[in-house]
Amino acid sequence: MTLEQQDKQYVLQTYARDYTNFVKGIGSTLYDENGKDYIDFASGIGVNSVGHGNDILTSALCEQAKNIIHISNLQVIEPQAKLAQKIVELSGYDMGIFFANSGAEANEGAIKIARKYGETKFDNKRYKVITLEHSFHGRTITTVKATGQESFHTPHFSPYPDGFSYEKSIEDVYKAIDDETIAVLIELVQGEGGVQPFEKEEIQKLAAHLKSEGILLIVDEVQTGVYRTGEFLASNLYEIEPDIITLAKGLGGGVPIGAVMTKHKEILVAGDHGSTFGGNYLSSAAGLAVLEVLYPLYESGNIDETLIYFSQKLEDIVSKYNHLFDKEVGLGLMRGLRAKSAEIQGSIIKNAMQEGLIILKAGRNTVRFLPSITISKNEIDEGFKRFEKVISTL
Repeated sequence: MTLEQQDKQYVLQTYARDYTNFVKGIGSTLYDENGKDYIDFASGIGVNSVGHGNDILTSALCEQAKNIIHISNLQVIEPQAKLAQKIVELSGYDMGIFFANSGAEANEGAIKIARKYGETKFDNKRYKVITLEHSFHGRTITTVKATGQESFHTPHFSPYPDGFSYEKSIEDVYKAIDDETIAVLIELVQGEGGVQPFEKEEIQKLAAHLKSEGILLIVDEVQTGVYRTGEFLASNLYEIEPDIITLAKGLGGGVPIGAVMTKHKEILVAGDHGSTFGGNYLSSAAGLAVLEVLYPLYESGNIDETLIYFSQKLEDIVSKYNHLFDKEVGLGLMRGLRAKSAEIQGSIIKNAMQEGLIILKAGRNTVRFLPSITISKNEIDEGFKRFEKVISTL
């Protein structure tokens, strides 16, 4: 039985899989079972923030696994407390943190915090959450409903929780607020929705208005957090102070972890929320190791150099192949090329693997790039050399 046959027989087919079998990774280069190398411009959809086989991360995991991998959250967990402190200090916000296992779980926690806030802080119950079209917030029943893409709201999984609405633009959010609105949930850069950043000024204006109205601002930083946009949080880059922030993806460097952080630290009390695995010894040790790797790179300016270098490569592609691409989009190392058609986008994604390059697709005909934060210039050069091979055949 081949690996493909085994997968198709025993694993639920919820993914349109590629059946390349990777067996090793070093930095931002992966190797399949035949020894062929691939430049990884996807990093597990923004998860492998410190690349593959990072010595600091792997050593931390091995050392922790030799001692304790997991106990329950009924006992204090030292690396969890240390990771919470580190995240709060790096964020610059006075917040408390709850640890989960994924971005969807983090967003569920954020919605629960907002709903309880709306129940306890107002005379009339406030529960409605406004999100934006093209947003993506997770795959659970609630976070699917919070996602502003109608294609996700199929009748197969209905009925969905009520209290969610989607607006076309930031300007439309103001009109949608009523006396039952408790929160606005946004991504500062819409990842699945086409790697589309919002303007800094419009976000700052929205944040100020929501604060004046007593409405919570929730920023989904599942993909933008942990230096992905150049700062520790995209919220730092936009110079706003949200009420609630969610993290996941790059925080664990490949080990599942999610986090919801809020300045309303008194809202959730014992019994309100929980997670068996959330913030256990292994995932917390991973988070600490990732920050140990990335913080010095941020302080030294290395991350800025990398994102500028990567961005210049994308600009060169748009200039050279303007018959295929309209523009480059995104921030930091969360980038995209807006193809002139879905056919062009599809052909590029399909052919990239043959050239030994891993890239992603996103909405609005976007070819998406999410390399590790630690990717080297040599790997960037080689990746774009292969990318040009892919698009030169179109």
